[in-house]
Amino acid sequence: MIPDGVEVTVTRNYGATATEKAQKLIGKLVFATAFVVLLVFFALGRREAVIVGVAVTLTLAATLFASWAWGFTLNRVSLFALIFSIGILVDDAIVVVENIHRWQGLHPDKGLLEIIPPAVDEVGGPTILATLTVIAALLPMAFVTGLMGPYMSPIPINSSLGMAISLAVAFIVTPWLALKLMKPHGTSAHEHQPSRLDAKLDSTFRKLLTPFLDPIKGGAARIKLAIVIVLLILGSVSLAYFQLVVLKMLPLDNKSEFQVILDMPVGTPVEETARVLHEIGAELATNEDVTNYQAYAGTASPINFNGLVRQYYLRAAPEKGDVQVNLADKHDRSRSSHEIAGAVRERIEAIGKKNGGNAKVVEVPPGPPVMSPIVAEIYGPDYKGQISVGKQVRSAFEKTKDLVAVDDYIDADSRKTILHVLQSKAALLGVAQSDIIEVVSMGLAGQDVTPARNADSKFEIPVRITLPAEKQSNLDALLKLRVRSRDGQLVPVSELVEVRDQAREKAIYHKDLLPVVYVVGDMGGKLDSPLYGMFDVRSQINGMALKEGGTLGEWFIHQPNDPYAEYSVKWDGEWKVTYETFRDMGIAYGVGLILIYLLVVAHFGSYLVPLIIMAPIPLTIIGVMPGHALFGSQFTATSMIGMIALAGIIVRNSILLVDFIKQQVAAGMDFHDAVIQSAAVRAKPIALTGLAAMLGAMFILDDPIFNGLALSLIFGILVSTLLTLVVIPVLYFSAFKKEHQS
Repeated sequence: MIPDGVEVTVTRNYGATATEKAQKLIGKLVFATAFVVLLVFFALGRREAVIVGVAVTLTLAATLFASWAWGFTLNRVSLFALIFSIGILVDDAIVVVENIHRWQGLHPDKGLLEIIPPAVDEVGGPTILATLTVIAALLPMAFVTGLMGPYMSPIPINSSLGMAISLAVAFIVTPWLALKLMKPHGTSAHEHQPSRLDAKLDSTFRKLLTPFLDPIKGGAARIKLAIVIVLLILGSVSLAYFQLVVLKMLPLDNKSEFQVILDMPVGTPVEETARVLHEIGAELATNEDVTNYQAYAGTASPINFNGLVRQYYLRAAPEKGDVQVNLADKHDRSRSSHEIAGAVRERIEAIGKKNGGNAKVVEVPPGPPVMSPIVAEIYGPDYKGQISVGKQVRSAFEKTKDLVAVDDYIDADSRKTILHVLQSKAALLGVAQSDIIEVVSMGLAGQDVTPARNADSKFEIPVRITLPAEKQSNLDALLKLRVRSRDGQLVPVSELVEVRDQAREKAIYHKDLLPVVYVVGDMGGKLDSPLYGMFDVRSQINGMALKEGGTLGEWFIHQPNDPYAEYSVKWDGEWKVTYETFRDMGIAYGVGLILIYLLVVAHFGSYLVPLIIMAPIPLTIIGVMPGHALFGSQFTATSMIGMIALAGIIVRNSILLVDFIKQQVAAGMDFHDAVIQSAAVRAKPIALTGLAAMLGAMFILDDPIFNGLALSLIFGILVSTLLTLVVIPVLYFSAFKKEHQS
């Protein structure tokens, strides 16, 4: 259907982008599963790896079905949820298989049928409890409100469903597979000897823990350990204070596009807007990473993600311009879209400023879209006063370091020409007002007066009368048009109208029925986080004296209680989404901790033991914050998801340790030896489950959005697992040593 000589370029295909990302993530899911199985292969053996592989495959298949039944699609977030969950989903199967493997070494003279039930029973209680604690940590995140709620909900829901399914698979399928596939150990004397790894672990933990368990010097050693841990936690938290770790809602993704939004002064002809867009396009074309661009003058570009909230699809005026910039595939360029946009921003803004307009480089938001990353809403008793205050606030924006794309929603002062009909004179001449309007409209917009037809045309061709384009902006040419009077004479429009010059009315914006003036901006530079830019501006305008009298009020969470009492600013944009998200996630974190505490109390029948088990949760910060600093990554909402998940993972390890101590003491082992043995014996399954979770996280490390989640899991698990193997035995010994001495 396309004739020869016409070149067609696909400038936007989000379907292809979504397909590519989904296929890439499915590939990562397969690789993550394979690597976890490979880990079990090297740690426990070939048959054990097969059992774990079958268990995790069944779990994933059942989780996908449950996700479909819940109503989730296979989108980017739900796939990330599955990859993130791989290491957690395999934990139950690993713990069960590893304990069966251990029991084979302890009882080489017994068959698998005799070994499996008690081996599974030994870890059954703590495994059920540990799984429930992970679900308790994750599930409250599903109740996050605001824009981020639906965006993040697949992560806690998919992970919780997967954990529940993995528990069933671990207790039903895994023991049966172990009976069918695992090879019985022999009964030779060699089999009764502990493996080299077990002997090494026992020796290591005996040397490591004995100083802390010493009845004389142990107290001082435990105090020193507590001081070191507290200092490490404070040092990790201080990284955010010293801005070595930057806080941000979500980092910008590496997209294949960005936009340039141009606002010329009101009344600018569309031809002038097009000329400036052409100049901007010529500048963009010099960038080797730009494949093509489309310029839209006087009309909006096809709606995209930015247009959802920023309402770019409504930009239809002669002075409005829009450039859609398409970049080369990310595999064919060395810079991210954010780096490219930052590199061209200064030159593009200079072109807009030189021509009397405002040109902004706008990137695709990584998560829920907002009007702008930094938004100041100005309220007050008078709209003219609000405009004046808005200009003062904009001045503060422009003076703030690293603040870019500063703009406001205040129409520039402009004039308009009114042709006021002299009704009495027109009536004397017998000219109707509607005739004057019709003639002027014909001169400016044209009028179809008759159709023309020929044999080759399927439809009629209208014959339109209008002024030539070069004369449509000439008022004299318009006034020379003539109107026929009642007696048939042609009267010039100039004799029937009075030309009046007056100020053009300005648009009045409303939010929740209140008149508001918006001032917007974005953050560039090293920090590149709108929160820091917002608080930098705030330090300049807080309590600022106003030309209208009084000082500027300030609101963060909601609009002013009495917006007409004084002029005030309410902060919005990414701040609002960040506040709502971290507030709800903080509440979810707290609810999760309460649920974990109640679950552990119910299992152990003690109010003190759960506090010991949950003590390592703060230790996760020692890994999380330095890990972000090491990679130069921002602490984001996905980083917080990782921290919440860590609470459940670390508690799982603590439960395995404490439950082992109680079992061994009940079996008659000395309390001192049971504490040491708990770390030595449970170190292997704890290390295996920790490595499995870290391996799963490594596959999402290269994603800009979920990089924070991966870093939280990798470094949080690494550091807190190592510390937990020391802290939990020492804490438990310190809390119950008197009870067992008596």
